[in-house]
Amino acid sequence: QNSNVDIHVPYLEGTAQQSLFEWYDQGLNLFRESCSAGYMIFEAFEERLLTELNRRTEAFGTLLSDSASFTEKTRKELREGRDKLLERNSCKKPIAETLIEEILAIESNDDLTGYLEALCETFGVDQEHHSDHTLILRPSEHMLTGYFPGVREDGTTITFSREKALAREDMEFLTWEHPMVLEAMEMVQSTELGNAALGTITLKGVPPGTMLLEVIYTVNCVAPRELQLQRFLPLRPMRLLVDARGKDLADIVPHERLNQLIEKVKKPTALAIIKQVGTEVEAKMALASAQAEARQQEILASAEQTMRDTLSAELDRLRALRAVNPSIRQEELDHLAFRIEECAVHIRHANLQLQALRLIITT
Repeated sequence: QNSNVDIHVPYLEGTAQQSLFEWYDQGLNLFRESCSAGYMIFEAFEERLLTELNRRTEAFGTLLSDSASFTEKTRKELREGRDKLLERNSCKKPIAETLIEEILAIESNDDLTGYLEALCETFGVDQEHHSDHTLILRPSEHMLTGYFPGVREDGTTITFSREKALAREDMEFLTWEHPMVLEAMEMVQSTELGNAALGTITLKGVPPGTMLLEVIYTVNCVAPRELQLQRFLPLRPMRLLVDARGKDLADIVPHERLNQLIEKVKKPTALAIIKQVGTEVEAKMALASAQAEARQQEILASAEQTMRDTLSAELDRLRALRAVNPSIRQEELDHLAFRIEECAVHIRHANLQLQALRLIITT
């Protein structure tokens, strides 16, 4: 709002309309600020006001001054009472302080910085140091794709510092929830870039030439956004590490530990190995797929049960409310009951999606 708001109040002079206008203006100050206590003030002065409206006397001036004093006092009490109520109910300090500490810990973590820098290097996006915790991203001639989310042709300045982003409107504040990061992760997940690898490892007691196959699946569920199935079926990776006998060693050898032990293989050597072991890899993939499908059924059953428990509790609550409150419509209950069955159908039709595999050969 760049200018004043002019309020025009027509009334007939010398009538009750003029008296009511003056009471609104001078008694309640109604045209200059909102008055949430208007009805409370009217109840306090109703008898005197109606008397003066019917037959205006010299006591009308006293009515205006008394109304103004009462209005100011009431507004002050409401303001003070509202602030105390909000402070007591909206901000529970121990919980709030814990959340703030967690947010600051996440923001001070360098995982996102390292991830984005590796992502830009992989996709061929130029990075230029701007200042502490701040980079300038520009498209280059060597990009793998013609588009990288959020990077303009003239460059985009990003920062991992909340303080800088608040002070500089020309900087994008990046978090794990930022559209640039989310869309970039979607690009990685939806393309074949980096979804297959080969390495060697030395393990005591394991004969050289033994093959291990590490695979990562996700459960993919296509459903309308309004069903919010991610509450019951989150996108968690399912990892298996299949040995020569088809046994899953994922719990014995964690992914992080495996990354520390594994050694890279040069590309020409890797191509030669793949040609020789292609049939065996396919056999191991079949074993891994069978185990993943069995585990998927457990995940889907658990997700459906969680969904039914959660939404059925909400349905029971609405039924109990409807028994005492006729404003709760039967259509609402029917809609929720239908939604439960619709969620169940989509969960049952979820499928496995292979995200990555890594062939590991012992030396």
